[in-house]
Amino acid sequence: MKRLCNFYPLLFSLCLQLPASFSANAQDSARKSLLVDLSYHSLNNAVVYLSVHAKTKEKGKFVPVGGARFHLYLDKDSAACFAGDALTDTKGAAITFLPPSLQHQWNSAATHTFIAVSGDEGAFNPSRTEASVVKAHLEIDTGQGRTIIAKIVELKNGEWVPVKAVEIKVAIRRSGSDLAVSDKDSYTTDSTGTISAEFHRDGIPGDKNGLLTLVAKVEDNDSYGNLRVEKSEPWGAVLKLADTFDKRSLWAARFKTPIWLLFMEYSIFLSVWSVVIYLVFQIIKIIKAGRLA
Repeated sequence: MKRLCNFYPLLFSLCLQLPASFSANAQDSARKSLLVDLSYHSLNNAVVYLSVHAKTKEKGKFVPVGGARFHLYLDKDSAACFAGDALTDTKGAAITFLPPSLQHQWNSAATHTFIAVSGDEGAFNPSRTEASVVKAHLEIDTGQGRTIIAKIVELKNGEWVPVKAVEIKVAIRRSGSDLAVSDKDSYTTDSTGTISAEFHRDGIPGDKNGLLTLVAKVEDNDSYGNLRVEKSEPWGAVLKLADTFDKRSLWAARFKTPIWLLFMEYSIFLSVWSVVIYLVFQIIKIIKAGRLA
């Protein structure tokens, strides 16, 4: 009987906690899960930044999530290792650069882990994403003729060591996207960490001095992330801009319209209005004839 008396208060407290737990579970189930992709990027072995892409699954499709805020950290999620905040745009993407305050920590080791944490707010459950990277340098140079040479080395035991079997893409930087220097899209490094590519884009326009920006890049590598280096070479066709400002052309000033275009424009204008005026006179004649009848 004494045990039974002790059991009733315990049962009563459990009954009070059940609605709260059901409410919390219902709230969590109503929220969506964030799918986060965290990437490391290095530009010309000098600029380091992180990119975050957030998406969720709706009706069997992946949809980018805009307005998602992430706290980024280097190696551990503490205030001393804080790398910055990232807020995704309408495409679900955001970037942040590694701050100078973490330079000493970055230089202290060959391998690092980046962490992206989203808070418990909004319509999504909190998330934590990690991406590990091995520090590496990518180099680009030119050889005899129009040969492009790229080499990748990684930091190991305080020394830069060549890396074998890494895919490197060699391209020309264009305004829309990079253009491969030949029909081959990528090259695999040998035991010296080196690849060689032939330039087959003769006649491609450069700038006013004929300069082209050559690019060597490693994309989405499991160990090294995204690496990119650039180098300018005078291998392009010199861009010559014709001076047509004071001449009649389609792209000239307002009062320099080509004669043939003016002739077409006024011919169409006169033809249309001639038909309209003719129809008006015919209508007037019909009205007068109706009154006489």
